[in-house]
Amino acid sequence: MKTLNIINALLLAGTLSAGAQNNTDSLYRESYRPQYHFSPQKGWIGDPCGFMYYQGKYHMYWWGKVESSDLVHYQEITPYAMTGADANIGYFTGSAVIDKKNTAGFGKDAYIAAYTVFEKDSKKQAQGISFSHDGKTFHYYEGNPVIDIWSTEFRDPTVFWYEPTQKWVMVVAKALEKKIKFYTSPDLKNWTWTSDFGPAGDSEKSWECPDLFQLPVDGNPDVKRWVMVVSVNWAQEQYFIGDFDGTSFKLVENHPTEPLYVDKGLDFYASRTFRDFDHTLASTVSMGWVATWDYVQFVPSEYGKGFWSVPRTLELKTYKEGLRLIQQPVEQLKTLRYQPIAVNRFLSPGVQNIPGFAPGENVYELDASFSTDVSNVFGFNLCVGDGRKVVVSYDTDSHNLVIDRTHCAAVSIPKFSRMAYTRVEPIDNKIRLHIFVDKSSVEIFANDGKEVFTLLTYPGESQTGIEVFAQRKGTKMTLNAWMLKSIWK
Repeated sequence: MKTLNIINALLLAGTLSAGAQNNTDSLYRESYRPQYHFSPQKGWIGDPCGFMYYQGKYHMYWWGKVESSDLVHYQEITPYAMTGADANIGYFTGSAVIDKKNTAGFGKDAYIAAYTVFEKDSKKQAQGISFSHDGKTFHYYEGNPVIDIWSTEFRDPTVFWYEPTQKWVMVVAKALEKKIKFYTSPDLKNWTWTSDFGPAGDSEKSWECPDLFQLPVDGNPDVKRWVMVVSVNWAQEQYFIGDFDGTSFKLVENHPTEPLYVDKGLDFYASRTFRDFDHTLASTVSMGWVATWDYVQFVPSEYGKGFWSVPRTLELKTYKEGLRLIQQPVEQLKTLRYQPIAVNRFLSPGVQNIPGFAPGENVYELDASFSTDVSNVFGFNLCVGDGRKVVVSYDTDSHNLVIDRTHCAAVSIPKFSRMAYTRVEPIDNKIRLHIFVDKSSVEIFANDGKEVFTLLTYPGESQTGIEVFAQRKGTKMTLNAWMLKSIWK
């Protein structure tokens, strides 16, 4: 999602209600405002940009800025961090680094943002930088662009320091060619092309928003692989596992030719990992944009549009089919839990309410485990009310997990009535579904995060019911559930 499109769409949509602007009591309580996902005070939010951990804080940009000490609560610093470009320039998606060695000459420990410079008249996309001494206000570099190949489809750089070669690395998308280009630089200003990767996997329409990072394999910090995440077709993300030598990325042996998708849902895009400039984080964490361009301009939220996912820790784990990316909600989210309930029982045929758990709003967490040794179809109905619901169902025979939101939204949204599904193999004759429900979204982490689904929902205010169902008897359910506190109170 690009900044210029955001601004234009906001002007057209006029989404911010007068009540939300003028009544401080309603701020962060607007219709469909997420209660534990980050969204800006008002307006749109773009792709995650410049995610870093520095001086004990998480710094996040969408070329506005927000900070967090715990990845649960957020302090919005400014909606406009970028200054200095002329009126013909738009700031597109990018990343940010701390220049600890003053390689660029803007000062030791300067914040440097790298992003796509969009020329509004020519539509050209090139790469540029801005610098900051406080991380809040960035100044446009007069020597921009720093990379220019005279293309209208060249965007979304991720920049990081590669210690073995003592150089900066940039990965940036040649979107319609479905390629990722690699550049290196000693100073963030002068760049040398070193290689291309792609097309591969899902190469149907476009590639953009690349990220490249290392993860341990099976929890062993001494064995690591590189993971490249690429947003594809303006709708999903795929990932590749390989090795990186500072100049080029090569796939691991026997890497599957079919796409490996980061999220099997309908609304997860442009994710970024946090770069650890304190060298103190124990894990790699990412967040993504919860939206899709097919309908983001038409959703009914009042504060603005778009928000970011819950933060997720990333790992690589070996399965019989090979290495796969694992995503888990960060542990810190547990601090939001209250009013716990626990249920341990065999499911009866039909549809039942969950004893002792009847939320008054869609702000809660479910962690359920189901036995799969008996042939059955079972699951949850979420956001139930007024004849609408989200259906989460699992078939023990086909091993298909299906999420159906075709009859969920309380308003008409073009192209919104869709389903998502994937095959989920039981582990030790069980399937685990860890579900986060917020005002306008559902995130499902299946089997400890091997398969993840993120979906927007937009139910009505009275659609807060939860039901569990089964076609036949014999399935055992172990469930823990919690209401979740609002991070804005």
